Amino acid sequence: MTIITDSVSLATLCDKLTKEPFICIDTEFIREKTYWPKLCLVQISGPKGEPFAIDPLHEGIDLSPLFSLMINSKIVKVLHAARQDIEIFLHLIGQLPNPIFDTQVAAMVCGFGESASYEHLARKIADARIDKSSRFSDWSGRPLEKRQLKYALSDVIHLPRIYLTLKKRLAETGRESWIAKEMAALGKQETYITEPKTAWKKIKTRGASSRTLAVLRELAAVREEWAILYDLPRQHVIRDQSLLAISVSQPTTMEELVRVRGLKGTLTKGKLVSSMLKAIERGKNLKLEKYPETPRKPDNHPASPAVVDLLKVLLKVRCDENSIAAPLVAKNSDLIEIAAGLEKNSVLTGWRRKVFGEDALKLIRGQLSLRVNNGEVHIHTSCEKKN
Repeated sequence: MTIITDSVSLATLCDKLTKEPFICIDTEFIREKTYWPKLCLVQISGPKGEPFAIDPLHEGIDLSPLFSLMINSKIVKVLHAARQDIEIFLHLIGQLPNPIFDTQVAAMVCGFGESASYEHLARKIADARIDKSSRFSDWSGRPLEKRQLKYALSDVIHLPRIYLTLKKRLAETGRESWIAKEMAALGKQETYITEPKTAWKKIKTRGASSRTLAVLRELAAVREEWAILYDLPRQHVIRDQSLLAISVSQPTTMEELVRVRGLKGTLTKGKLVSSMLKAIERGKNLKLEKYPETPRKPDNHPASPAVVDLLKVLLKVRCDENSIAAPLVAKNSDLIEIAAGLEKNSVLTGWRRKVFGEDALKLIRGQLSLRVNNGEVHIHTSCEKKN
C-alpha cells in the first residue's frame, strides 16, 4: 500500500498520470463540525487500477500538482457518487474538476438500479468484495491504520474496470444522452454552492405564509453567512426548527429572541443576535411584491390517487424492461401532472417519452391497460380510442 506524504513524490505521480486518458478519484473527509468538508485523504489510480493514497494533512506537502491534474480538461476524472468529492476540490481549488464521469449516475441506465453503491458495482462488474468496516473511521487521525488504507484504496482499485464497463454499455445502447443532464449538473458551481439569499429554500416551511417566508429568507441568509465565516455546520449556528419559529414569532428584542425554543445558550450575545434582529426587521419591512413566492405544490393538481398509483406500476414495469432506474425517468410530481392531464412535462419529451411517456398517455386515455397473469404485470394496448 503506497501513501504519498511529500511534494516530490506527489509531483512525480501527477506527472505520470497526466499522460493517461482517465484517472479514478475518491476522498475521505470529515464534516461533522465544519461547514466545509475537511479533506483527510485522496485516493487515486490510473487505467490499470494501481492505487495511491495521498496524505493532504502531512506537514509541508504541496497539493498544487494534484489540483492541476483535477482541472486538466484532457483527462476524464472518474468518481463514484461524485458530488461531495467535487465540492471538496471546488472549495480547495476554486474551480470545478472537469471533465467528470460519475459511475453511480451511469449505472442508473445500465441496469444496476437507483443509487447503486460502489460495493454493488464492484461485486457485479469486478467480482470483488469490499470490506466496509473502516468506512466511518476518524480519517483525521494519524498515523492511519493498515485496515483504513486498505479500505480507502479499494475504492479506486476496481473503479477503472467499472468505468470502462459502463462506458462500453452506454456506447452500445446509445444511452449517453440519457444521463447528459445529470452529468452536466456535476459541472455547475450552483450544484455545490448555496447562495445566502436562496438558503431558505432548503428549509421545510410547512405551508408558511409569504410574510413568514420573507423573514425566513433574511434569517437564513444571515445563518449561511455566519456558518461560512466561522466554518460551522448550519445546524450548529441555529437549527432549522428554531429559525422557522423566529420567522413566525418575529421578535424585536434580544430578550424575546432568546425565548424561542432551542436558542437558549446559543444566541445570548454578540454580533449574531444583532444581525438576526436586523434580518427580522428587513423581512417585516419588505413590500408585498418583494415577498418570496410560496413553494409550488405539484400535488395540488386535481389528479386521482388511483391513477397516479397505476402510473407508478406502469413506470416500474417499463423501467425494469429497459434496465433503467425509475427516478431518472419520472418523479412523483411528474406522475401527478400526467394524471391531471398536463402534458407540458419533461417525461413526455425525448427518450423519456419513448420509454414511458407515450404509454403513460395511453393509460390515462384508456388506450392501455395493466393485467396480472401468473403473478406478473402485463401491458395490453388497445387500438380503440376512448373519449
